[in-house]
Amino acid sequence: ANMEFHFWPISQLGKLNVSVLLVVLVVFLLIIDFVRKRRPKNFPPGPQLFPLVGTVVDLRQPLHLEMQKLTARYGNIFSVQFGGLTFVVVSGYQMVREALVHQAEIFADRPHIPLLQEIFRGFGLISSNGHIWRQQRKFVSATLKSIAVSFESKVQEESRYLVEAMEEEKGQPFDPHYKINSAVSNIICSITFGNRFDYHDSNFQELLHLLAETLLLIGSFWGQLYNAFPLIMRWLPGPFRKIFRHWDKLQRFVRGVIAKHKEDLDQSDLGDYIDCYLKEIEKFKGDTNSYFHEENLLCSTLDLFLTGTETTATAIRWALLYMAMYPNIQEKVQLEIDAVIGQCRQPTMEDKERMPYTNAVLSEVLRMGNIVPLGVPRMSTNDTTLAGFHVPKGTTLMTSLTSIMFDKNVWETPDTFNPEHFLENGQYRRREAFLPFSAGKRACPGEQLARTELFIFFTALLQKFTFQAPSATVLSFAFTLSLTRCPKPFQLCALPRC
Repeated sequence: ANMEFHFWPISQLGKLNVSVLLVVLVVFLLIIDFVRKRRPKNFPPGPQLFPLVGTVVDLRQPLHLEMQKLTARYGNIFSVQFGGLTFVVVSGYQMVREALVHQAEIFADRPHIPLLQEIFRGFGLISSNGHIWRQQRKFVSATLKSIAVSFESKVQEESRYLVEAMEEEKGQPFDPHYKINSAVSNIICSITFGNRFDYHDSNFQELLHLLAETLLLIGSFWGQLYNAFPLIMRWLPGPFRKIFRHWDKLQRFVRGVIAKHKEDLDQSDLGDYIDCYLKEIEKFKGDTNSYFHEENLLCSTLDLFLTGTETTATAIRWALLYMAMYPNIQEKVQLEIDAVIGQCRQPTMEDKERMPYTNAVLSEVLRMGNIVPLGVPRMSTNDTTLAGFHVPKGTTLMTSLTSIMFDKNVWETPDTFNPEHFLENGQYRRREAFLPFSAGKRACPGEQLARTELFIFFTALLQKFTFQAPSATVLSFAFTLSLTRCPKPFQLCALPRC
């Protein structure tokens, strides 16, 4: 019998080999990914993990609300994975306090969030760790303390400009966003640069727009996608590219300000934050353990800008929105302002102690506004145990401040704007489970400044105006997530009270 051999053409064989190789490679990568995605022994539980993507959540919903749903299912500690990032999420006051306060030393680091690493390179205040962070934090706290006396007068002066800017609207509808951002940002400018800007200054407005858009993009779906898959995203086009372009412009602006400060530096004068920092660089020249250099100055200045403008400005916008929505509460605040301060003099921080109702309203704004719903992530510096679960060194911790702000076991009416949450027998009542500035080693270093701005700007505005919705307009509490949870653009009328 004749034996016939049929050979495949060489070209076909080549194609087959490539296809087989690709299939083998993909299977191999999926197996590696599957092994990596398995939760370690006694790690907090959580939803099923899928290859490549990790945890599947509804991306049309805000992340903090998706985390609330998972809390209802898995309890106050669970774990999720997004691409290459693994998070342990803790909820409820007791659990958050256990992690941030009782284990403050262990959760004192920041995790490596790809976008923040890319723009801060481990410098500054937000993203730095270890010795760099301790040195910078100590310096910022001391410097802010040393110029704290002038905080108040700077905020009082700026509140006059803000009142004037709102008077220009003559009771007509306007969006208060950029007026408020300009005022709050000017406080940071005064502290860091030594000067304020006119609200109509086009360079200043460009700076604020760049900052707002950068924060919006970092907090957006694109920003989250970049953090989950940095190796792929780094090579792809997309809206997130704007983050790096904007950041370059912001850096160029601040570098210019630093150069000008170096020319005019007076060693004997205390000056502003940049002056103080430049003197510190001189003082530690030649010290190899020092991280006082211009790159760190640049990053910490931008840090102060980022965190110092957006959070407080967002809180003030929520405050005005709540007042327009609840005119009876606004009226009570105004009665207290008229009784304690009157119509003629400016509010001071001394007045705050005698104004329990206004104080309670501002605390309720911070609770309901829920400005940083998932806190800023922390990272464990050592292996530890939380609620009996093993949390290895290097684990990223997400604290659900939302779960605390709306805990029905803590607040009498958690979903209602109710200043009575912070009042007892007509006096202001401190609530333990109220952590708008987080807690522990990495709590907000600008808390004192933020509280000063919030109180003085708010009382100065309500002293002079009554805020209400424009006619035929229905205001709402709809929000957008940037780096903060902020109200969607809205218009108000500021009606002069005199």
